[in-house]
Amino acid sequence: MIKVLFVCTGNICRSPTADGVFRKMVRNKGLDDHISVDSCGLSAYHVGELPDPRSREMAESRGIDLTDIRSRKIKPGDYDQFDYILAMDDGHLRDMRRQAPSTRQNRIELFLDYHPTMAGQSVPDPYYGGANGFVHVFDMIEEASARLLDHICQKHGI
Repeated sequence: MIKVLFVCTGNICRSPTADGVFRKMVRNKGLDDHISVDSCGLSAYHVGELPDPRSREMAESRGIDLTDIRSRKIKPGDYDQFDYILAMDDGHLRDMRRQAPSTRQNRIELFLDYHPTMAGQSVPDPYYGGANGFVHVFDMIEEASARLLDHICQKHGI
């Protein structure tokens, strides 16, 4: 089982959106028995909460249900448990690289490095913006998720 973890600040906007989008792609390809998906945040600000209503609305408009996701804070064991730990922005990437054991550094990556035209960039935080920010973020996440899934399938022969 390949385990994928998406990480943002509070686990209410970007990472749960990526979790839902990627999980749907995995399900649509019939790969639930091969790939598991989760998300978390670096902070505990929103532990136990549903994703932001604007994230849920955006996802729902595209046929994705985020209501089974609850915010959680990253745990030290996540660095051992997950094969792919995907940071939504470069700040998250730096923080996780400081926290993770040296033997697990290779599991931590910037999520948009899988996007065909946005490698090295951060997924912008739509929390303080308007509805258009959520649309833009969702589009980015869909594109990067498709490429990530292709990469995992090729690399692991599934």
